[in-house]
Amino acid sequence: MGGRRASLPLVSRLCTSVKPRNNWVQKRSFITAKDLVVEEQPSGEEEKRAVTNKLNLFSAVNQALLTVLESDPKSYVFGEDVGFGGVFRCTTGLRDRFGKHRVFNTPLCEQAILGFGIGLASMGNRAIAEIQFADYIFPALDQIVNEAAKYRYRSGNLFNCGGLTVRAPYGAVGHGGHYHSQSPEAFFCHVPGIKVVIPRSPAQAKGLLLASIRDPNPVVFFEPKMLYRMAVEEVPVDDYTLPLSSAEVMRKGSDITLVGWGAQLTLMEQACDEASKEGISCELIDLRTLIPWDKELVEASVNKTGRLLVSHEAPLTGGFGAEIAASITESCFLRLEAPVSRVCGLDTPFPLVFEPFYMPTKNKILDAIKASVKF
Repeated sequence: MGGRRASLPLVSRLCTSVKPRNNWVQKRSFITAKDLVVEEQPSGEEEKRAVTNKLNLFSAVNQALLTVLESDPKSYVFGEDVGFGGVFRCTTGLRDRFGKHRVFNTPLCEQAILGFGIGLASMGNRAIAEIQFADYIFPALDQIVNEAAKYRYRSGNLFNCGGLTVRAPYGAVGHGGHYHSQSPEAFFCHVPGIKVVIPRSPAQAKGLLLASIRDPNPVVFFEPKMLYRMAVEEVPVDDYTLPLSSAEVMRKGSDITLVGWGAQLTLMEQACDEASKEGISCELIDLRTLIPWDKELVEASVNKTGRLLVSHEAPLTGGFGAEIAASITESCFLRLEAPVSRVCGLDTPFPLVFEPFYMPTKNKILDAIKASVKF
């Protein structure tokens, strides 16, 4: 807990100092009409669905929460400091609009936040819990792993807490150090009974968060805080969801398949651009949902390209990239032209001043692409 207390000045810096580093996150939008899962509407509604607003990622999250609170009176948002908007402003204005009985602060105790959320969800409510930083989700591990994930199964489906959604900002931000930079998604991918979702952009964040909240299973929803202000794009105003467990091909290619999620896709896209200048055609896939992950789509791509590279910020050993690598090696072995590659964070506690050396950068990804193609 000492790291958290010392980090309070850091919070204000995280909210103000992140600047766009490239044009990809501001200009590139990969959402397509086929991604929107909406009920058929009268023709008069088509124009409404076409209306968009230009939002950054934290504003898209805010819009998703507002949509749920408006449409479902049995939905609640709670966590540390969410009443005033949260340290990243994702809940700004929600308490003023919906009241302190539906949007409220909790004690600084993650185990209590999740325990309360499980109880609230088990009574038929939509419980949307915020963990202020994913680095501090570990005190709640028992509640998530041994309670939320097993609640349905230990009763033979007589009762459940499927209305629980856990939001948590994760990943590097440029100066977060040990306690505000970690990517713990692999811990939860090992737990049957919950889903793990990570968006890459504002439009994806809104659609995937709405789908997660309405899914009949507990969901851990990691938000890449590096993109809260960096990622800007047009986001549909209307209520929509994006399918969970369905990956998306962001870029078609023929020489190598790249798989990633969250903020790492920004760097992977840049590496693909550089590789194309050398005649290498890369197919880039955003997994979106890690559990359950879209194995069929990745297999089809690898069977076509014969090569696979997986990249994530989390440490190499035991990362979810290892699961993808093992699974694809088993199912596509005879079609592989090179060993599966992984470009990941280093196996060391997340550093502060040495963060650039820790991170799986664009150049590291590009080098791995070249090595795989030349194998």
